Amino acid sequence: MLKSLKFRAILVLVFLVIFAVFLVPNFVELKGAWKRYLPSDKIRLGLDLKGGMHLLLAMDTSKMMENMTDRKFNGLKDGMIREGLRFLNLERKGGLISVSIKADQKEKLYNLLGKEYPDLKVAASRTEGDVLSIDLTMVEKEVAHLKENAVHQALETIRNRIDQFGVSEPVIAQQGEDQILVQLPGVKDPERALELIGRTAQLEFKLVDEDNAAKFSATNVVPEGDEVLQMKSRNRETGITSTTPILVKKQSMMTGDLLTDARVRIGGQMGGEPEVSIEFSSEGARLFDQITGANVSKRLAIVLDNTVYSAPAIRERISGGKAQITGSFTMDEASDLAIVLRAGALPAPVKVIQNITIGPALGQDSIRRGVYAAILGAVLIILFMLFYYKASGSVADIVLFVNMVYLLGAFAALKATMTLPGIAGIILTMGIGVDTNVLIFERIREELRLGKTVRAAIDGGYSKAWVTIFDAHITTLITTFILFMFGTGPIKGFAVTLSIGIVINLFTAVFGSKVIFDWILQKYKPRSLSI
Repeated sequence: MLKSLKFRAILVLVFLVIFAVFLVPNFVELKGAWKRYLPSDKIRLGLDLKGGMHLLLAMDTSKMMENMTDRKFNGLKDGMIREGLRFLNLERKGGLISVSIKADQKEKLYNLLGKEYPDLKVAASRTEGDVLSIDLTMVEKEVAHLKENAVHQALETIRNRIDQFGVSEPVIAQQGEDQILVQLPGVKDPERALELIGRTAQLEFKLVDEDNAAKFSATNVVPEGDEVLQMKSRNRETGITSTTPILVKKQSMMTGDLLTDARVRIGGQMGGEPEVSIEFSSEGARLFDQITGANVSKRLAIVLDNTVYSAPAIRERISGGKAQITGSFTMDEASDLAIVLRAGALPAPVKVIQNITIGPALGQDSIRRGVYAAILGAVLIILFMLFYYKASGSVADIVLFVNMVYLLGAFAALKATMTLPGIAGIILTMGIGVDTNVLIFERIREELRLGKTVRAAIDGGYSKAWVTIFDAHITTLITTFILFMFGTGPIKGFAVTLSIGIVINLFTAVFGSKVIFDWILQKYKPRSLSI
């Protein structure tokens, strides 16, 4: 009996020390060796307690599919030219690629499609005389796969951008088929964060069509193969940003897919203004070398999301795979541009369908009110147990304190996020703990009324109450599991807190309190029990 009591007491105390250690950083700032060897993370606060941004983003996968169809169209065009296939007509109609060839080249075309474009299928086919016309579209399975991958890629891209932006403990998760939930606790500049997250960051290098620039200015007619984009410029003295139209070739000479790094530096050519230094992969370096070598004296427009940031003249071949993007940036603009280029482009544009900003003052008020509620609940529970169950009530109060240390320590150890519903879960856990002790104490009272000894009454009370307590905790745990599986946001926070609390309460209320009673019986051997 004694050995069993010692073992159980040591077990309770060991858990108490472990969880208390995880709570230390919330009250004391660890330094030196203490910080090196002890846990240093505080309990994470959710958006409703810390303040910040709550965003729900929807991906425009239709735009992504248009871009994919464009790439297939250009690739098919190059492939047909390479294979000597003469097309009478080749155009893109929405999500379809329409091809017209001589009927005797049908087999050659189908061989090309089967070998290089297995993800394209024939949606319609018609023959008029010796002309064969077919409409090609993406295979449904491939479309679904691309959309699924796009969401996963977007999650990773947004996560990389936010990590480099410096937000601690963000929440980034998929919701539904094409929606992304983003929660950014503690963000002080919501507009900048929103712009950073939503930018598609499609970087392209296009030649400026200076030969037709004068003609375009006079007639306002865009030559075939060209497009008009807006070029950003900022007045250094006033800081005002303006745009002017610029005529560029539609065809991209290369894209940002070949970038390996992007850094902000202070440039010498722009009067000490921030610029973005970019570095290409080996393939990108080779291609950039070819482009600059073949277009010396021409202007190369650097285009990001269909906006020209700069269009410098190519004075000489640029080897080595390095270049600079200049555009009268502020330091924040240059830093954000470098972030999105390093983190990669979003596979499709995203639109914000829900944007909630919670101020830090509101978060602090929530914490204060939640803590007040928890303290008030604890005080009322302590007083009730002492009043109704006398000295035995103090055992329940000690167990309640141990329960809270376990619960908060587990939160810190698991790096779970504390939310306002989570605080409600803590208060409810207190109530469940009290209810457990009430069941045990009432059974002990019944045993004492039957004339049993104190030891027999305590053992009998715990034995008879155990089945009811276990059933109640398991059914509640199942409910919290369902809440977690099908709930969102605050409901999940409540479910996590309550489920941890239930498991801990089952241990402390039954096992822990029994240790205290057994110790009292062993040490003092009381003939009566104040209960």
